[in-house]
Amino acid sequence: MDLSSINPTLLIAALMVASTPILLAAIGELIVEKSGTLNLGVEGMMITGAICGFAVTLNSGSPTLGFIAAAAGGAVLSLIFAVLVLYFLSNQVATGLALTLFGLGLAALIGRDYQESVRLPSTPKLDLGPISDIPVLGPILFSHDAMVYLSLLLVVAVWAFLKFTRAGLILRSVGENAEAAHALGYKVKLIRLAAIAFGGACAGLGGAYISMVRVPQWVDGITAGAGWIALAIVVFGAWRPGRVLLGAYLFGGVTVLQLNLQAAGIKIPVEYLSMSPYIITILVLVTISAGRSGALGAPAALGQTFHASR
Repeated sequence: MDLSSINPTLLIAALMVASTPILLAAIGELIVEKSGTLNLGVEGMMITGAICGFAVTLNSGSPTLGFIAAAAGGAVLSLIFAVLVLYFLSNQVATGLALTLFGLGLAALIGRDYQESVRLPSTPKLDLGPISDIPVLGPILFSHDAMVYLSLLLVVAVWAFLKFTRAGLILRSVGENAEAAHALGYKVKLIRLAAIAFGGACAGLGGAYISMVRVPQWVDGITAGAGWIALAIVVFGAWRPGRVLLGAYLFGGVTVLQLNLQAAGIKIPVEYLSMSPYIITILVLVTISAGRSGALGAPAALGQTFHASR
């Protein structure tokens, strides 16, 4: 075992990359749940975004078009969920699970022609000039592709939106008491529809980041449970953007560390190392959420069907 081969600077830089798909999906799901809707179809939306982004990038040669297609694919799939739960009043849990199964099957069907595809060209990193050459900080903070920075900007934007804007207050009021918001004249179903579409687009981007950047090739099941981790991070992050960021980076950090430990030849069965990111993420996020009563600050109307007419 040779731990000296692990470079802390590169480890932290890799952490940011590994965390990005989880963070994108989780911040989108946070908005969905803040509106009072529980969408368990994140995994299905992520893998749909993964195949849409991969296919469009491979055929067009443009990663930008690939990410746009991924966001669109995730949003379209989420709108199927939205119509079923908002207008046909189907059960949110059952519909979300069905959406995941549908997304997995759809991605497998579309991806049949791409199983043997060559790896995509790497997504270019942003050219930030001399600051990228700053020792230590340069490789950690200023040597990433645009999606890493977009994920961080989304966290800040969602935090500011929920805390300081009237639209954010309306969204939170819908999530706390949809009937009261409806009585005040707010279009509850349209607000939830917009939130669900935003969450689907973010999940699609997260899935595309896996298939286009982290593992630039198509493999069935490429998201490997990332959507379920995103859902857990939203819950144990107490529906707060800052804690969601912490949870996503925790998961990414442990994932990167276990890969480096495997490369260093540590004498622990690889199965234990592979499961460690999931176990440690759950344990730590439960610990930092300790002391909170009830459902850790969940929106009061989360998962409840809204029956009032539009």
